[in-house]
Amino acid sequence: MTREQFRPPHHDHDHFLLKTVVGSYPQPDWLDYVRAGAEAGDLEPADREEAEDDATRAAILDQQHAGLDVITDGEMRREGMVDYFTNVITGYDAPDGEGDDADWNASMPRVTAEVSTAEPWLVADFEFADRVATRPVKVTMTGPFTLATFASPEVYDSIEDLALDFADLIAVEVRRLAEAGADWIQLDEPGLGMSPHGELAQECLSRVAAEVPDDVRFGTHVCSGNYSNLADEMAAFPVDELDLEFASPDADDPAEVFEGRDFEMDIGFGVIDTQSREAESVAEIEARIEEGLQYIPPEQLTVSPDCGLKPLEREPATTKLEHMVTAAANVEAALDAGDIEAAGTDRSENG
Repeated sequence: MTREQFRPPHHDHDHFLLKTVVGSYPQPDWLDYVRAGAEAGDLEPADREEAEDDATRAAILDQQHAGLDVITDGEMRREGMVDYFTNVITGYDAPDGEGDDADWNASMPRVTAEVSTAEPWLVADFEFADRVATRPVKVTMTGPFTLATFASPEVYDSIEDLALDFADLIAVEVRRLAEAGADWIQLDEPGLGMSPHGELAQECLSRVAAEVPDDVRFGTHVCSGNYSNLADEMAAFPVDELDLEFASPDADDPAEVFEGRDFEMDIGFGVIDTQSREAESVAEIEARIEEGLQYIPPEQLTVSPDCGLKPLEREPATTKLEHMVTAAANVEAALDAGDIEAAGTDRSENG
């Protein structure tokens, strides 16, 4: 799907740097109180649902007020990026709380049977966000590799088999979301940043991509940490957009990722450090966008935070997004004026 359909009406510049978030948004403290009350039986399940609805509304309004072109629901109904899906995947069970606290898998889901599903995962969440939002909504879900590696496989002989089964389940959910009207679906793969299995990730993405309609934008987000070991495979991922992080002090070097490789898909270039509570200045973000333009033509560049914003408080998250939108507009104006020499200049001369 072309990014142009996300260009806002009456956009001020010929160039268009699409602006969005990766997925999550800061969750308010009061939401934790309501969840705890519902868990203890002091509040009704309907109270929790109402609170999550309200938190979702607030997240959407913040993103729209900041000026983003595409928003998410902020993942307000998810307490964790993996355990949320234990509610909808049969055989993928929440941790039982037993075992050594030092054991990574003790706090992760357990795979107790061949994974399967008979119910939608995120369709209702998307439909609610789509009713509330006045901008296009991107649906984000944890990808098959991360669902597999952030769990204790138990009944599976290999992580590879489990990841491919998850890919098949996600392909079904992608069809449901597309039928519900989703324009953009993104799979989040933080696990690849920890354990680079590019060929397996490519096979998983290929299985899902085969079920994505032509009019739906399909992307994936990969956390930093092993881009140099993944770059060749990432360049061949069957996606419309590959979202990467480059703003944090320990992020991978963009040159090591892009130089000498042909990335035909759009690139989400992280320009906000989501681990730092200090809001970057507009000038700092402009510099990061211009760094991205050294490797990525303007018509392929999406401007976004490094990762989900959940680790931050609502403020400074809102300020960071507002600064990002202002910086992107300034860079668009400079591109229109010919003041920035960007990659693929010949391709982008007409916007």
